[in-house]
Amino acid sequence: MSRRAPGTRPGSLARKLVALTTVVAALAVTLTGIVAWQTAAHGAEDRERDQLRRQATVLSRLPVLTEALFNGARLLGGPNGVELAVIAPDGTVSGTATPAVDTASKAALLAGRPVSTRGVLGGREVLLVGQPGVRGGAVVLTEPYAIVTENTTRVRRSVVVPLLVGMLGAALAGALLARRIARPLTRAARVAHRLADGERGVPAPVDGPRETAEIGHALNVLDAALTHSENRQREFLLSVSHELRTPLTALQGYAEALADGLIEPERLPEVGGVLADETRRLDRFLSDLLDLARLEADDFPLALAPADLCAVLTEAAAFWTAPCERGGVTLRVERAETTGAEGRPTAAGKAGRDTRAGRPVVVETDAFRVRQLIDGLVRNALRVTPEGAPVVLSVRAAADGGAELQVRDGGPGLSEDDVRVAFEPGVLHARYRSTRPVGSGLGLAIARRLAERLGGALRVDGHGPEGGARFTVTLPSSVDAG
Repeated sequence: MSRRAPGTRPGSLARKLVALTTVVAALAVTLTGIVAWQTAAHGAEDRERDQLRRQATVLSRLPVLTEALFNGARLLGGPNGVELAVIAPDGTVSGTATPAVDTASKAALLAGRPVSTRGVLGGREVLLVGQPGVRGGAVVLTEPYAIVTENTTRVRRSVVVPLLVGMLGAALAGALLARRIARPLTRAARVAHRLADGERGVPAPVDGPRETAEIGHALNVLDAALTHSENRQREFLLSVSHELRTPLTALQGYAEALADGLIEPERLPEVGGVLADETRRLDRFLSDLLDLARLEADDFPLALAPADLCAVLTEAAAFWTAPCERGGVTLRVERAETTGAEGRPTAAGKAGRDTRAGRPVVVETDAFRVRQLIDGLVRNALRVTPEGAPVVLSVRAAADGGAELQVRDGGPGLSEDDVRVAFEPGVLHARYRSTRPVGSGLGLAIARRLAERLGGALRVDGHGPEGGARFTVTLPSSVDAG
């Protein structure tokens, strides 16, 4: 494959369009010239033959065919190179064109058939036209073929100038068209370069042909998306900075107090506990950041194998039972045995039924990552669920052979606006950190990315059956490891 030499730049679109239209015009002119060239020759010959035929027809209708009558008419009209031959009914040929009349032409004329051919007279090629006479015999007229050649040359010369003018006009039209097409593309390219340089709020032109207008519209959409994304990233970084600064401030303050000997001996266990809590908080936050970064990597590992999601949910419930009891939260596990029409649970799926009592729900997936996904959603639900309210874990087989997991809570739920931004890192954290217990702001983003890596999807409803949010994970029956 050829490579462009370093330092070279591709030609502009306008120049390429001009070159293309010029080549097309030149090709069209060449083809037209070839056709006109041939047409001029045939047309000139046909016109001369038709003229000779009319003259021969007039002469053939005379009562007496004589060369003297023709010579007298030629004296009145002036010389034109036309010669005459008269064929008598008995086959005798007379006149100046006699040498050009061959045996085949004479036989055809005596048989009453007109003749139009070529012959030789005086060593020169001539056009030969003959017409049978009304009283027998025939009239033959010849004309030097050089007259046809002269007429052809004259016609061809008259065609050359229009063809050249047409080619120049096509090139000019191509230049104007190229300029019209390239102008919005050039402006769009300048806008794209400004966006690439970090400038935002740059309007792209949406005029010109439909395709270039679509490019301008796409650039405007890209500009808005980049602006929105960068604003989100800026807010997220501010949130991260805030989350890191709070424990670091506590650690720094207590460390300085310990170094200065300002902590009484009896308070050392208390201070040690605070330092340990803040350290764990920092570790959890940094672990979430690392998890999110790993999930975005192309080589994120998955250990795919048949997994019973009922068993995975049971293990998760066993782990979270004690934290729920400490918070006064009721943990329930549900399972729908099968699915009926439209994927709805059948009557076999009763609330509160232990998953260990039903049939397994087996899919090919990474059980460790599914457990990580469930733990993240339960941790998020437990954080906002008040004392006495439930947290519900649910699993059921899907009609397409996959599975559906749900984590529901009895917390305050989410508004419609919350649902739209629920999986964007740090957005809900920044919105509710002063009114609700919050985590690192990354848990839901990690959960959705995990679901996608497992070939499924994670969606949220602002209010489920228990009043709080409902998170639903759909997993396929198998995952493409590639």
